[in-house]
Amino acid sequence: MDMQTHEATTVSPAIAQSEATHDLEYPKREAAFFYGLFLRGHDAEKLRQDIAVPPEVLKKWHREAEREPQLKDVLARVVEYRRHVLAIFEMLIGNEAALQRIQ
Repeated sequence: MDMQTHEATTVSPAIAQSEATHDLEYPKREAAFFYGLFLRGHDAEKLRQDIAVPPEVLKKWHREAEREPQLKDVLARVVEYRRHVLAIFEMLIGNEAALQRIQ
């Protein structure tokens, strides 16, 4: 078990939710991270898959939210955040393509 997993299991739900909410405040930073990987030669489609929440994970989260309704808002925010990161990433890739056409 890694340190983050261990900490998440020993932290109260209110604190964990607060930390998760704080982490969701920086979609530009996360999109820039993925864009940096793209510039270093990583496949754009693979990066898109890494950013997006896979359908099987969405189903699992939906089941968990049914068992623990307090998770519903947090999980919805995570999904929206990932969509935002993906949109910013797409914009950055589009800007890169436009710059390549100009040159």
